Amino acid sequence: MQLLILQDSDGGSSVSPSDVVTGLDGCGNDDSVCAWVRSVTGNETAADVTSFFMENVASMVVIVLVALVGLWLIKRVIRHGMTRLAQGAQVLRPDQRAVDLTEREKAERHQRELRVEKRTQTLGGVLVAISRVFVWGVAFILILGELGINLAPLVAGAGVAGVALGFGAQKVVGDFLSGMFMIAEDQFGVGDIIDLGEATGTVERITLRTTVLRDIYGTVWHVPNGEVQRVGNMSQEWSKALLDVGVAYGTDTDVASEVLMACATELSTDPEWADAFLDDPELLGVETLAPDAVTIRISVRTRPAEQFRVQRELNRRFKRVLDEAGIEIPFPQRTVWVRSDDDPVTPDS
Repeated sequence: MQLLILQDSDGGSSVSPSDVVTGLDGCGNDDSVCAWVRSVTGNETAADVTSFFMENVASMVVIVLVALVGLWLIKRVIRHGMTRLAQGAQVLRPDQRAVDLTEREKAERHQRELRVEKRTQTLGGVLVAISRVFVWGVAFILILGELGINLAPLVAGAGVAGVALGFGAQKVVGDFLSGMFMIAEDQFGVGDIIDLGEATGTVERITLRTTVLRDIYGTVWHVPNGEVQRVGNMSQEWSKALLDVGVAYGTDTDVASEVLMACATELSTDPEWADAFLDDPELLGVETLAPDAVTIRISVRTRPAEQFRVQRELNRRFKRVLDEAGIEIPFPQRTVWVRSDDDPVTPDS
């Protein structure tokens, strides 16, 4: 708002009523809206504020439009990235093509694909939410700048705080990113038996920062996702039980193999155990010629996490059928001589 002062030729000054009206016009060249606001409200401050916004509204609209377009592009990139991650998690190895799977395995694979899809959608939603906060935060700061608000102290303070937070939360950010990829790629899920190196057990909970698993002794391990260098999943899609049975060197290995295979086949057809088997037991043959035994190996493909239960039951039955067949299972033997202090000491003792 300006006041126009006119000077006379003699050095004095005079103010005309029309000049006052013109001088109070804070609308600049665009006085249509401002004049209307002044005429309606009778408030010069309201007219000045309206003039200020009219002069900056174009730039603010551009900022909002750029933010909307940028957010739309970010959403497309995130959606594409999550789709690629889901497809990568569902890639089949050559020996696991859908044509080679049973109906039950196909159903299990379909459930796993649905789980991957839900996980990627969840992660995509998290990333979109973070991106939305970031984009609109930047747009808000730019709009404040257009309104003439001094942002230098705010930007400087935010920069210092950001650097400090970045150094302090660097490990947390690493855990967060690693957890996102673990979940998106479906490396493991709750209930899987995994080996993380120092910790091995059943997964009880997965978050973006940590993985919680319980080992066979009941110990609960909290492992930061950023510290996981490699993951061994022992229960994803299917598992395998390998049984090495040692027999004496004097045993006919063909006979021993037939006895063991008959026992394994009997278990696979047992109604109480058949559901744990995905394939018929397979005789791999003589695995090793150890110093004290001939080792025969049998392989069994089982449902996820069933390999340990099947292996224990087969070991129990193998011992029984080998005893019934008179086949010796060698074991270390030791001869112990007991001598009292009263026994004479001889060179041969």
